[in-house]
Amino acid sequence: MADLDDLRRRWLATLPPAPDGAGHPDPARYGEELLKRWSEPQRRYHTVEHLAAVLGHLDELERYAGDPVAVRLAAWFHDAVYLPDRSTNEERSARLAERALTEAGVPAERVAEVARLVRLTVTHDPAEDDVDGQVLCDADLAVLASPPAAYAAYTAAVRAEYHFVPGDAFRTGRAAVLRQLLDLPRLFRTPYGQRNWEATARHNLAGELEMLSLPPDPSA
Repeated sequence: MADLDDLRRRWLATLPPAPDGAGHPDPARYGEELLKRWSEPQRRYHTVEHLAAVLGHLDELERYAGDPVAVRLAAWFHDAVYLPDRSTNEERSARLAERALTEAGVPAERVAEVARLVRLTVTHDPAEDDVDGQVLCDADLAVLASPPAAYAAYTAAVRAEYHFVPGDAFRTGRAAVLRQLLDLPRLFRTPYGQRNWEATARHNLAGELEMLSLPPDPSA
């Protein structure tokens, strides 16, 4: 289970209260709202555990970022709106970030960067010179390089989120996602990600894709 108190500390370290208040709301309220969103009952993979994992991976990757604060804020918002049956989650999450961070007094340039990064998680395909996008996408995709048991738990959680999708349709859709990822020239763009995660992630994705191609077990 994710440590909610640790997440609260992380949030306030990223968006601390203004020294003089500056007329802006207490940033803690935004952190609580985000934690509430990440704890919604329809989530099985996109949970506070996923948020904590992404933030933990950012600890490993932060040195590659141009604006580490924007990247961390984008991590908090990147799946803040999440309904498994919708295709607009990233866009709605980006708009939530724009509204909330502007209200909280974050400078407009950083707000725009956070929203851009959130939208980038639709494709996980940052440009070669997009260091912030590379860091966020690598942190978000690091789960793909999990050890076998953790990767199996990840795939089971994804399936549980899409429990309403019939088996054949899920296998077809999931296989398309896996192929899209495997077709990327590189899954990970930071030197750390390429060195530590690329080979394992490709092995996991290929194995899952092979499993999806097998006939379903009628006794399952």
